[in-house]
Amino acid sequence: MSDVLLRKLTRREFRERMRLEELKGCIIPMGAIEQHLEHLAMEHDWRSVCQVAVAVAQRLQPHVLVAEGAMAGISEHHMRHPGTLSLRPGTFLAILSDLIDSVVRAGFKNVLVLNGHGGNVAPVNGIWDQYLRMSQVNLHFLSYWDVLTDDDAKELLQGGHRLPDDLPGHAQEFETAFALAAFPENVRTEVWNEQPDKKPSLATAAQGEKFIERIVERVTVYLKEMIEEKRVAKAPEYFP
Repeated sequence: MSDVLLRKLTRREFRERMRLEELKGCIIPMGAIEQHLEHLAMEHDWRSVCQVAVAVAQRLQPHVLVAEGAMAGISEHHMRHPGTLSLRPGTFLAILSDLIDSVVRAGFKNVLVLNGHGGNVAPVNGIWDQYLRMSQVNLHFLSYWDVLTDDDAKELLQGGHRLPDDLPGHAQEFETAFALAAFPENVRTEVWNEQPDKKPSLATAAQGEKFIERIVERVTVYLKEMIEEKRVAKAPEYFP
């Protein structure tokens, strides 16, 4: 894992890899620290998006690094549950802008902002054209579950298959299956029967492994196409 994490490199190691044109792409994961019902740890969104980012970078070694810069996201709608951490939309967007600027100034020409929290989507989409104008690189925003289809949901989910209500959902069958497969210590199965919502209890680790495999494979293809200039985000024109 340390080979693909930007924070694990020394400045010399990074400088040399960039000088040799070895580094072709960068993933900036963005998630949240928020309540996930009674049975999932609050780190789920952050942990899951980093899981995907690292797996994708490992498949594309040595050309991709993961730049983890901020764990918290926009979670005001969960603040009635103590323990949730939330950034104001303006704060979150400023942080994301600075992270993008940092990796662009470091030399990356292909930058994928990989999202793991639904509350981040609308604010980012509302300002994305400004990020494209400012960065002037091949910059993309993708929620990792967006690579899944209705067919995937119908095949793998037991309790429902509507998008986005059941996929990704919130602390429901999909997210619970992901956690069971990737970091089972974050799942408190002993409290399932105490919750009114029984859908999470339908999740299995085997189900989660299939979801993760498809997600990682498709996000890898997405970023590979970016690096190969087959998927290019064009910055909008400035107004005359």
